[in-house]
Amino acid sequence: MAHDLALGERRADAARDTRRHRITVCTTCRDPETRERPGADLIETLNAALAENGLAHVSVEGAACMAGCSRPCTVAYQADGKASYLFGDIEPERDVETLVAFARQYGELEDGWCSSLQRPDGLKGKTLARMPALPAFDPGSPGRGTGA
Repeated sequence: MAHDLALGERRADAARDTRRHRITVCTTCRDPETRERPGADLIETLNAALAENGLAHVSVEGAACMAGCSRPCTVAYQADGKASYLFGDIEPERDVETLVAFARQYGELEDGWCSSLQRPDGLKGKTLARMPALPAFDPGSPGRGTGA
């Protein structure tokens, strides 16, 4: 699917995207001041906030390290057939509402692409990466190794 960086493609229908959506939170990131690891608490808080906002279908999982150590706490958004995002400098006490808002927006984007200007204000300047979606797997397509 092509993406539109200027406008972002929203789903034409208002129905919930039935593809699998996941938010991954780093569980080893340390708060630079307290040295505490807020990831586990953020997972619990985010799960509750998503459920309260009608987004219980979005799973929230932890990962032992997402290589964003210089910009803790890191959070990733992924879905089948969509671009993925990695955000850093997430402040669990302040950013839960913003993370929920982006989960809703991301669910409405057909291919996951949106510009930094379209994301919730609380995520501005916090994007570490946006990766394009993997194409659908076709074992018979050219370029796949045959083992020969």
